[in-house]
Amino acid sequence: MSLRISILFTALLAFLFVSCSPEHSKIVVAEYSNATITMEEFEKAYAKNVGSLEAAADDSFENYKNFADLYTNFKLKLEDAKTRGYQNDPMLNQELTDYKKKVGSSYILEKHLVEPNIKDWYEKRKTEIRASHLMIRVDSTGEAAASKYAQSLLDSIKNGARFEDMVLKYSQDQFSKPKEGDIFYFTAGQLPYEFEDACYKTEKGTVHPQVVKTRFGYHIIKVTDKKVRVPKIKASHILISYMNPAGEVDTASALLTMDSVLTELKANKDFSEVAMKYSDDTGTKDKGGDLGFFERRMMVQEFDETAFNLEVGQVSNVVKTNFGLHVIKVTEKEAYPSFEADRENLKNLLKRSRYPELYAELIDSYKKEYNYSINEIVIQQMIGYNDSTVIGGEMNGLNEIGNSAIFSFANHKETVNDFYSKLKSDTEYSGKKFSEDILKKGINKFSEQALLEEKALSLDKTDAQFADLMKDYQNGIFIFKLQEDEVWNKVSIDSVKLYDYYQKNMTKYTWQDRVGYTEIYAKKDSVIQHYYSLLKAGEDFDTLAAKTERTQLKDKNGRYDLQVVGSSEFSKIVNNLQKIGDYTEPIPNPGGFSILRLDIKDHARIKTFEEAKPEVSGGFQEFESKRLENEYIESLKKKYMPIINYDELRKAFKQNVN
Repeated sequence: MSLRISILFTALLAFLFVSCSPEHSKIVVAEYSNATITMEEFEKAYAKNVGSLEAAADDSFENYKNFADLYTNFKLKLEDAKTRGYQNDPMLNQELTDYKKKVGSSYILEKHLVEPNIKDWYEKRKTEIRASHLMIRVDSTGEAAASKYAQSLLDSIKNGARFEDMVLKYSQDQFSKPKEGDIFYFTAGQLPYEFEDACYKTEKGTVHPQVVKTRFGYHIIKVTDKKVRVPKIKASHILISYMNPAGEVDTASALLTMDSVLTELKANKDFSEVAMKYSDDTGTKDKGGDLGFFERRMMVQEFDETAFNLEVGQVSNVVKTNFGLHVIKVTEKEAYPSFEADRENLKNLLKRSRYPELYAELIDSYKKEYNYSINEIVIQQMIGYNDSTVIGGEMNGLNEIGNSAIFSFANHKETVNDFYSKLKSDTEYSGKKFSEDILKKGINKFSEQALLEEKALSLDKTDAQFADLMKDYQNGIFIFKLQEDEVWNKVSIDSVKLYDYYQKNMTKYTWQDRVGYTEIYAKKDSVIQHYYSLLKAGEDFDTLAAKTERTQLKDKNGRYDLQVVGSSEFSKIVNNLQKIGDYTEPIPNPGGFSILRLDIKDHARIKTFEEAKPEVSGGFQEFESKRLENEYIESLKKKYMPIINYDELRKAFKQNVN
């Protein structure tokens, strides 16, 4: 009985311990003043610092401790910034606002327009669709008449008329009409988006319930197939042309040759060898018929349909196209890419197709949200004052209408003064005459950017990721301001301090072995040999060096500054000369010939103060900055009394630890 009680008591204690232990995310890693750093905050900051959650989880306890020290110091600085009232500083807030508008407008387009649409396309492009359509074009009777006519045809189909019969009788797409409206297989991003969207919403074997309008006209759509898409296949083929060597159509000869091809393939002859022997495709014959990778719709339809229905390694039956008779072998199929791998391709597809419409829809939604309006009266006044004026010079009428609003929304009022300042500075408009068309294009361009910036100002209230981005930037400008006030502006440099620092650290500033030399240079061997003979006869070296044919050394009369021995081939050669004034025999080098004279040997030594002054200045500033930084951190620790619970860090990235 006592053992049972003991076990139950132990279990109860364990239960109470687990129940009373804080959740993992709420574990306090550090505390200071009246604030804490929780495990959730620490893990998020650490993972961001090392690049990923996986890398963070694999890291060491020592690295966690070091980061905890640094991160706590960072938080102490932010607490100090708050104490100093940086959050109320007009200049800092203006910098944050400017950054929010600049980054926010790009962020909106990327995250709220591009990203969701390419993700949608990525999922849609896993499927390929085959569809047929009946198309009615807009003619002189107008949009309404075309729409009404198309609707009447759709109603007939809904009431039992056969879709294919209606296409053959009424469709105005002359390309697809003979094929009962078939436009073959496609995937998202290849056809007008209104057409594609309707197809993706329609079940296989059914007609879309509404007439669809595109820039080509009005469409009644039937989806005939939907299946998993293979992005690309790699295939080889053997082509037997209908044309004989004399350039005449000879179908019988083509069929006989194809029989020979099939006989050899059935005898398990290598496909590529048979292709090289028989194929009439000069572009692929020497490569064993290899066509490389290709997508849907890149080949003629008969070839495409057969090839994409083959398995890897499978050889087709004979396929007839306008080019002749083909036998096809699929050698590889490309797997569907990951979203990240396909991201740039999807973005490019979007920019080339649907982006303008999506962008216009986004801007229109903001215009409604912010009650956007254009002042047509002011536009006409601008034109009236500047009937024959060119944009770029002084605008007439600014005294009268300069402060009038040309467009407005929310709390934004764009005056004529502000608008014209932008207009004349933009090369798209500068130099052109005032006109209603030009002014409205400018209004659209500048108002669209202003609307995006307006939306960006409140984006942190609805988008957590953007809010984090803005918080990081705010923290950054606060830290920069603190560093400026407490460190950089307090670094004082004078010659006494610099010399004292040099005396204590002079062994850091040294020269390696160096040489200085002069070169006589000529492009021709005969010339350099002549100069060498003159030197031997007593000619002055400097006089000959002044004749150098090396353009960049003419002003220096062939003289090279001191160089570290080994930094160039010349420095090595000259260093082997014994005495100052000794010179070499003619030396061949790229582009010409040289004779080198040793002018000075400067052996390895400590630099003088003057020689080392630039390095000393940089070293001293770094030293002082670190000293002031440490002093500042120590003052923050005394002020906010941080406590870091290092033992708790052993639980970092271990979600099941209580």
